[in-house]
Amino acid sequence: MGQCWRPSSWSVPRRHSPLPPALVVLVAAVLAPAAAWAHADLHPGGGLVAGFLHPITGLDHVVAMVAVGLWGAVLGPPALWLLPLAFPPVMALGGLLALLGVPLPGVEVGIALSGLVMGLMVLFELRPPLWLAALLVASFAVFHGHAHGAELPAGAHPLLYSLAFVIATGLLHLVGILLGEARRWPGGRALVRLAGAGVALVGLWFLERALA
Repeated sequence: MGQCWRPSSWSVPRRHSPLPPALVVLVAAVLAPAAAWAHADLHPGGGLVAGFLHPITGLDHVVAMVAVGLWGAVLGPPALWLLPLAFPPVMALGGLLALLGVPLPGVEVGIALSGLVMGLMVLFELRPPLWLAALLVASFAVFHGHAHGAELPAGAHPLLYSLAFVIATGLLHLVGILLGEARRWPGGRALVRLAGAGVALVGLWFLERALA
């Protein structure tokens, strides 16, 4: 029988030492640029720099990328690494489709849904079968990649730009994994679920904007 769709038990985590200060500093450093609005092209005409900054200067991208790592942490191994590893290459494929001029309907809706759905997965600690979780994450990756590719700045080198936004995405996944590790400490599980609720709310807000 496959795994059931159910929230995990409400067990009280064992007492551990406080969160390492280095973890807090790393998370804050990577998420600092996320205050910008979605898809704000603040660095036109670049290659590596523009590609790296594009995902982390769009709030809709940031919350979804972090949610991939968070959900992987909730699911635990092997999903902990499989989901973050599956997302970037499929996202790169979506970016290639955009660079080739292949249209993809509902990109903004798909991006908004990625935050909403994965945020809810983290909030309610839902545990679908691994293949279904990977398929869901990969499906959302196509939309994010297409948006990145379609917004290639004039004069930017496509390969360098694509490589950079894949690297930035991987770092955001890592932030999500590190945040998910807070589950090991007292109160950490509630903090992770609260982060999932925040991601879902941001996704819902962007969905409303996309459908307006």
